Amino acid sequence: MDITQSKSIVTGGASGLGEACVRYLAGQGGHVTIFDLGAARGKAIAAELPGVTFVETDVTSEEGVAKAVKEASAAMGGITAVINCAGIATGAKTVGRDGAHPLGQFQKTIDINLVGAFNVLRLAGAEMAKNTPNADGERGVIVNTASVAAFDGQKGQAAYAASKAGVAGMSLPIARDLASLGIRCMAIAPGIFRTPMLEGLGQEIMDGLAADVIFPKRLGQPEEFARLAGFIMSCPYLNGETIRLDGALRMPA
Repeated sequence: MDITQSKSIVTGGASGLGEACVRYLAGQGGHVTIFDLGAARGKAIAAELPGVTFVETDVTSEEGVAKAVKEASAAMGGITAVINCAGIATGAKTVGRDGAHPLGQFQKTIDINLVGAFNVLRLAGAEMAKNTPNADGERGVIVNTASVAAFDGQKGQAAYAASKAGVAGMSLPIARDLASLGIRCMAIAPGIFRTPMLEGLGQEIMDGLAADVIFPKRLGQPEEFARLAGFIMSCPYLNGETIRLDGALRMPA
């Protein structure tokens, strides 16, 4: 896929990894529609960057996403890519000081991180199927966000790790489902990245987290995630796989 001509939906595009993807794709000349609940920030980014639009979207809403996908397709003249970055990070032990893990918290994490990603990609995938295939027979590409927690989740991460393991696990079957339509599906499993959420913890905590990274011994930069997403989009032989982007980090218990 030629990312300079791409028409991408980026969920969670108003901050963090998603915003980095929006800025990277727009900088390459692509068209982007941000799906996010952060209306003020999303609208500001759309006003700043050429070729970028914003649609306030709850990724867990079937009706809301269906409407948002139609708006995105109309604004961009079609859809060729989805980058799913919308998500939440929660922490609670299975049984902790206050008792059993709140079931609602577990369900909410799964609903946003896993079900929300699938909700967007399935509806956007139906729009991609209408595209005229390129020389490789490709009509579109999906890039989901997993996490290293999918493979070595820490204590207190049962909900988050389960949601991200689901994202990693669905990559291959979705790629197989969509192969006949010329649509690829990949996932990126980032390690510890310097996002606004992490910066809120303070420099001392960030330095401690970076100490566990093998090399380079620092936090990941959102732009590095965006560049990998762009490479996946442009490399047609990447399909059905999850790529760790973590500086060889293996999370301790």
